[in-house]
Amino acid sequence: MNRNPAKLIPADFPTLPGLNAAKATQLSVGDIPVDAQAVGYLVPTSGPVPSEIGLERDDLEVAGFTGKVGEALLLVRGNGPDVVAVGCGDSTAVSGDAVREIAAALVNEAKHCSKIALVAEVDTRLAVEGALLARYRYLPLKSEPDYTALQELVLPGGSAAEAELGRSLALSTIVARDLTNTPPGHLTASDFAEIARHLGYEYGFGVEVFDKDALIEMGCGGLLGVNRGSFEQPRLIKVTWKPEAAGKHLGLVGKGITYDSGGVNLKPAGPGQLLMKMDMGGAASVLGAFCGLRAAKVKNAVTGWLLCTDNMVSGDAYRMGDVLVARDGTTVEIKNTDAEGRIVMMDGIALAVEEGVDAIIDIATLTGAAITALGPQYAATFTQSEALGQLLDEASAKTGDKVWRLPLEEKYRSLLDSDIADISNASMKPVAGAITAALFLKHFAKDAVWGHIDMAGPMNVEKTEGWRPVGATGFGARLLVDVAANL
Repeated sequence: MNRNPAKLIPADFPTLPGLNAAKATQLSVGDIPVDAQAVGYLVPTSGPVPSEIGLERDDLEVAGFTGKVGEALLLVRGNGPDVVAVGCGDSTAVSGDAVREIAAALVNEAKHCSKIALVAEVDTRLAVEGALLARYRYLPLKSEPDYTALQELVLPGGSAAEAELGRSLALSTIVARDLTNTPPGHLTASDFAEIARHLGYEYGFGVEVFDKDALIEMGCGGLLGVNRGSFEQPRLIKVTWKPEAAGKHLGLVGKGITYDSGGVNLKPAGPGQLLMKMDMGGAASVLGAFCGLRAAKVKNAVTGWLLCTDNMVSGDAYRMGDVLVARDGTTVEIKNTDAEGRIVMMDGIALAVEEGVDAIIDIATLTGAAITALGPQYAATFTQSEALGQLLDEASAKTGDKVWRLPLEEKYRSLLDSDIADISNASMKPVAGAITAALFLKHFAKDAVWGHIDMAGPMNVEKTEGWRPVGATGFGARLLVDVAANL
């Protein structure tokens, strides 16, 4: 591996710590074990309170518990397991993301318990997703973490098969979280490729890695151009899922900027720059999704292109005014070196078009404009296909990864005109930034059915929100699994 000699990593450093922890959690659907440490019961906003709680509604309200979804109250018992009142809203007949929130509220409230049971008639898969995702933490670099691993989750009366499916889908998101939370000095493009090979072997998908020499032969001028300022070499990682008698063929393109300094257009110091280790969140989500395809029994073929490099400053870094040549021959004038994500992704989209896939979805932490427009809760989506747009909306509703469609306004395309090249990589006007970025990517999709997900907003949370603990969210991994299954 071509490592920076200044990069010192212990030989036993756990690259995917959250994945390993979630795989170790025992999932049970039988009786509550005698050594259970906490048991959760659903309490609605009105009506009878389960007798196991041991309190009347007035007592719960005095303690600040109303029964809303996402609320939980730990009641310590001297003998036997502690009891947790878990809010479920208007009715105990909950579904969808409310189930994830209920399971998350339980394991978050009983955060120092390792063996927890949830007594409720809820979707087993969603409950497992919520619990495992909520208990996730990225801790390998903390000397003394205040954390209790979830050793066993019990769902009496649930389905063992659905529990394991829930684990597998949660693992997709957790893989993306682990990668995105990893410090940039611990995760280079070549590291990313090695991890992809390991995961491919474990989860049954193909992995092919293209190094710098191969990229030169392929004419991937975007990825090579952005990489020019870096000590670390770039990698294009191609991942493939090929079931027998496959139906449709989906292409996924992920932005893998392992650290974004902004290049010559250097980012100002501040919290935003601290998060730039997460600028490979799109590639992480695609790789995470591939880890869930087998468990979800996806019958469509899926091919992914992960464009991995960092964007650094050096004497050879690409500059404003340079012209790069994309894989498909398009010449691109650089008007902002901090608009590097679209530059690497143009090569991946061109390769997907060459592959002849039935639809292309690219995903990236692409623009601050998307955050300005939609805030941290929603990713922006763009597509010229109503059918693909609906598929993304439906997957969003099922997975809890929220998306909102923005218009592909072609009148803004002129903002990307260049006097010396086919197109420029950024507009010089501070308007419609998310849309012009999408229009740039659309140029390389040509006539293919194509969709773009700008996940810059929900890539990270600053404080725990239910099943999204502080840090990287792993946004998009389970959403892409759902799209692949239903294309």
